[in-house]
Formats: sequence, structure tokens, C-alpha cells
Amino acid sequence: MRALRTLLIIVVILGGLFVGADRIAVHVAENEAADRIRSSEGLTASPDVDIKGFPFLTQVLGKKLDRVDITMNGVEASAQGRKVRITRVRAELHDVRISGSYSSAVAARASGTAHISYEDLTRASETGAKVAYGGDGKVKVTGSVDILGRTLTRSVTSSVTMVGKNRIKVRADAVPGEGIPGLEGLVRKKTDFEGAIGGLPSGLELDKVQATPDGVDIGVTGTDVSLAG
Repeated sequence: MRALRTLLIIVVILGGLFVGADRIAVHVAENEAADRIRSSEGLTASPDVDIKGFPFLTQVLGKKLDRVDITMNGVEASAQGRKVRITRVRAELHDVRISGSYSSAVAARASGTAHISYEDLTRASETGAKVAYGGDGKVKVTGSVDILGRTLTRSVTSSVTMVGKNRIKVRADAVPGEGIPGLEGLVRKKTDFEGAIGGLPSGLELDKVQATPDGVDIGVTGTDVSLAG
């Protein structure tokens, strides 16, 4: 019995040391991954990287991670050649295969959400229109037009929809013409817009879009998503 008790104590101690070493290793790996992402994406702050699964060391030896969660702030994308600041990106990467040199990886499946604040949407507007929440899943777009020697400012309630796999469209549900010829067309030139979102990792596509009180959420999903080292 004494020998068995001694063996159990040794197993517990070794198990504790392994767990401690494993957690240290995953912490170091998360920090290294965050630094690489920050450098490659040109971020002003390091992202939050959370490597799931236990034990981590056996995953590394097999060069395959079960799941990696990443949260990034201040990511720059492009739309119609213009820079668009994505306020926050959250992504879940599943079955991540690591290259032989550990310089890159490919996620078998990925899903997440990109959040763009109304302030950033307003800054990215080509027409100078102001974008805000319009309630009930809609956005309010305000723009000014010059007509008949006057400057008219109008706000419209607009729907945000997907067009294809990488384009987002904002279109006013209705524009009051007020009996002024050509007013509706002029207002729509200021308030309606459509653009493709570029700069996403290879394999990711837009999945859905929804207006929320503090910004627009864009769902992304994909398979065989390439992650540069």
C-alpha cells in the first residue's frame, strides 16, 4: 500500500508538472501568434488569441490545433478602392493545420463577425453622408444636396443587404420627392451606396449583414481559410 501511495503521489506531481508546462507553452504560443498577426495586419494593438484544447503540446506535435479564437481591433479592409476601418473582428478557426516550417496555417472551417461602427462608416462614405442607427434593424443615412439654388439636407431610413458573396448594399426604403423634380434621384446619389469588401483572408466570404444600435455586424464564414505567417 505504501508503494502504491508513493506511485500515486509521483503520478500526481508529474501530471501537475505536465499541465504547468503545457499551459506555459500555450501562453507563449498565443503571444507569438498575436505578435505575428499584429505585424502582418498592421494593427496598432496586439489581438487576443485563445488556443483551445488540451493538451496543447500534443496538438503542436501533430501540427493541428482543434480551435483558435481571435479578436482583432482596428482592422483595415477595402471597399471600392477606399479604406474601411473594421472596428472589431472576432473569428473562430477550427481544425487548424500548421505548415511544416510553422510559418503559415490553414483552417478547415472558420466563422466570425466583423463589426463596423457608424462613425467608421461615416468616415468611409464617398458622398459625405452621415450614417447612424435607424431602429428596427435599419440605418439612417443623412445627406445634403444642392437644388434650385438651395442646399437641402434629408435623412432616409435604409435597408442593409447582401449582394452576392462579398458586396454590401445600402438603399433608402423611400425618399420623399416633395414635388421637386429630380429631388429623389439627387438624394439617392448621396444616401444609396454599394461596395465590395476586400482584404479578407483567402477562403472567407461574407455570410450575412445586420444593422445594430452601435454599428453594422457582418457575418463571415469559409473553408480552407489561409492564414499567412
